[in-house]
Amino acid sequence: MRPVLRAGSAGLARRSRVLGALAVAVVCAASVPAPAVAASSPLSPSPSSSTGGDRTSLPPIPFVLGDDAPCTAGSDRTARYATWAQQSLSLPHAWQLSRGEGVTVAVVDTGVATDAPALSGRVTAVGDAGEDCVGHGTFIAGLVAAAQTSGTAFRGVAPASRVLAVRGTDRRGAATAGLVADGIRAAVGHGAEVIAVTPALTTGKDELTAAVRYATDHDALVVAAAAPDSRPTSTATAEATRAYWPASAPGALSVVGVLADGSVLDSAAGAAGAALAAPGGPVVGIGPRGSGHYISAGSSAAVAFAAGTAALVRAYHPELTAAETAERLTASAAPTGDAPRLDPYAALSLVPAGPGSSAAVPSRAAPLHLPAVSVTPRRRALLAAGVMAGLVLVVAAAVVVIPRGRARRWRPPS
Repeated sequence: MRPVLRAGSAGLARRSRVLGALAVAVVCAASVPAPAVAASSPLSPSPSSSTGGDRTSLPPIPFVLGDDAPCTAGSDRTARYATWAQQSLSLPHAWQLSRGEGVTVAVVDTGVATDAPALSGRVTAVGDAGEDCVGHGTFIAGLVAAAQTSGTAFRGVAPASRVLAVRGTDRRGAATAGLVADGIRAAVGHGAEVIAVTPALTTGKDELTAAVRYATDHDALVVAAAAPDSRPTSTATAEATRAYWPASAPGALSVVGVLADGSVLDSAAGAAGAALAAPGGPVVGIGPRGSGHYISAGSSAAVAFAAGTAALVRAYHPELTAAETAERLTASAAPTGDAPRLDPYAALSLVPAGPGSSAAVPSRAAPLHLPAVSVTPRRRALLAAGVMAGLVLVVAAAVVVIPRGRARRWRPPS
């Protein structure tokens, strides 16, 4: 009997080693997720280095032109990849719910070139605002509504919305309270539901407050820069200035630009508390001539992102008023830094607080109108892993129990 027992022990050891290897293989197979279907993102991340589209090689878009400076020339360089600003907004998720269809966003700036390829057929100009010598207004309009063009991943926040070009500056880019106030009123008169105002002025409080009130009374949301794109040259002026207009007017949604790490742009240092923060730079966008791209930074870019998001919301939730739209943008924003951070997808999927309440709160449950997500492949993978694990247990029983039973002269019942 003893030689038989030794032979059985050696066989059992060999079987145990085989069983152990099989078990490891099963566990490893079960822990590897099922392969996902590859999908190309419309906002592909930029590699560590690139040629022909590196944002550091793009020409800057000016805020204002000198008296003798020529109009901004067309760019022959194209950004093939989206910057962190667009990527951080998770726009592909938001676009599953809304792309801004049917909403008109007015851009009160230096004008918007009506023949910009990425805005083709979607720009209406008030007066001579269809001409943009500076290029800044076209750049902002592109951040709001540009469609994707060949060879680039760049597109605006609401690529299906329409743009109303309204001049809020002179032809060289210099803004005054009168021009901005007239621009806001003109935008309302031409049916804009969202009004992006990029000039941030230290004067004109009464005039601009009245213009914002006029817009609010007509259910148009004014989204305004909490600070200018360039810091005041005088240190004393920069330290003394806390409020800029029309952003500080009641009813306006005040937006400040932030960097990738969440810190406020230097140009916005000392500005009064903003209601919302959004990416302020560096930002890639289109220009007034040609199909190339430019680069810029400032709270005006943040205004464009917020205004584009407002267009997404007003298209997806047409029952909301301008004030409710602004409240939704701030209530859904991430509570970081000095001002909550814009989150387009959260703004679209926010669940109201309840019947009879105008307030909105983030929902801990599933958001509204979420697209269906198939979990069948994962369930099948889990089922297969479970079956394989069960087979391992059966084999283990056979390897361990049967040899021992035979050693004890066990026979199955007849």
